[in-house]
Amino acid sequence: MKKAIITKTVYIVVAILLLGSKKANGQWGNLGDRVVDGLSNKAQQKIEGEINNGADKTYEKTKESVKNGKTNSKENNNNSTDSGNNKNGNSSSVNGSSSTPSSGSLKAYGKFDFVQGEKVIAQDDFSKDAIGDFPVKWNTNGTAELVTLDGQEGKWLKFGPESIIYPEFINNLPENFTVEFMLASSIPFSFYSTAFHFFFAPVINPSKNYIKWKRFGGDKKNGVMVALHPQSAGGGGQGQKFVYTYDETGAKIIDNKTNFSDFNDETKNVVKVSIWRQKQRLRVYVNETKIWDIPKAFSATAKYNFFGFRTDGYHGKEDAYFLSSIHIAVGAPDTRHKFLELGKYSTSGIKFDVNSDKIKGESYGTLKDFAAVLSENPDVKVKIVGHTDSDGDDAINLTLSKKRADAVKAALNKEFGIDNSRMETEGKGETQPAEANTSSEGKANNRRVEFIKL
Repeated sequence: MKKAIITKTVYIVVAILLLGSKKANGQWGNLGDRVVDGLSNKAQQKIEGEINNGADKTYEKTKESVKNGKTNSKENNNNSTDSGNNKNGNSSSVNGSSSTPSSGSLKAYGKFDFVQGEKVIAQDDFSKDAIGDFPVKWNTNGTAELVTLDGQEGKWLKFGPESIIYPEFINNLPENFTVEFMLASSIPFSFYSTAFHFFFAPVINPSKNYIKWKRFGGDKKNGVMVALHPQSAGGGGQGQKFVYTYDETGAKIIDNKTNFSDFNDETKNVVKVSIWRQKQRLRVYVNETKIWDIPKAFSATAKYNFFGFRTDGYHGKEDAYFLSSIHIAVGAPDTRHKFLELGKYSTSGIKFDVNSDKIKGESYGTLKDFAAVLSENPDVKVKIVGHTDSDGDDAINLTLSKKRADAVKAALNKEFGIDNSRMETEGKGETQPAEANTSSEGKANNRRVEFIKL
């Protein structure tokens, strides 16, 4: 009884505070109004949180800890991107829940062997779209809108129920590519709400045929589908992950399901998903954990040109999935051939914190890949050259690029035992762009590290 009284008092205090600061940054969409509404309708909303009275009641309680929805677009005028030298910083927590450590120690990523594709062809952080709108470069047969999330940088696409959503700017996926995106779930999340799906397929007319990928039936010829479901509040429901693949007739040939806690609504409700295709091989990672490594998931002959996302029904009315910062790169990094035979290997897969020379932990796989080449060829020396895009001050970019090259050298020495005497560094700043700095993709490819054989 005392616990219920204390809980109710806390809700009232939070509601009063939020009413006085409805314009505060970081709220999940009019949180003050929603909590007050919940308090005035406590019987309907079950704000007493009677969790022990059955699973169904859990899903009806007010989500006062995390909310989602529309926010004033004025709160998002920074339009920050993932630029390596953008002046807007990044945050990686939401109400105490941690996402992939954006700059975690490289040691923590020791088993993360993901290597980004060679050339960035598309990315979208929704910075050019307005809060409350559906992004202009995407399409859907359902509903979705852009929102902000408490404690998270940038804009997120909130998925409505029963929707297929896809980026129209992806129309060719060669036999080697990588896809990365951030995925979040609301807190708490109903065990009975369906998983978040993403899938690859050869589609003749995406604007017409993608609707066939609904849950029951449809043309799934040569499709590859992955689904992730967060572990539910208090461990009440097991987090699950699925992978399905289909042959040329649409018959299912791989059906793998397993439980996991890497994605949950208490400590990891924001995660980074990384997908790596190498011809028929599929690798899927959630944060630094490799979930699947399937040698024959993709068809050897089908031409994949479609990448989409799917949600089915939500059980809890506040349940939702959110997507942000999608990044697609193509090509297989031919590290050995380009460095040893052509004399130069360039990569944008070594990433840094904003305005910093601190290497992000997710760069581990790319660093490990190059370190292996140096380890196998102990007589070879290398010059490490840092490059930036054109955002910001020229002189600052020049200094930053040199510091980043130095950081790569230090990491190769400390983490992989490459002797410092074999490496020298240089910074070029923005003076040698690989592409025009007129698009986010061009800037991403210009933020790179080059390894030149000496």
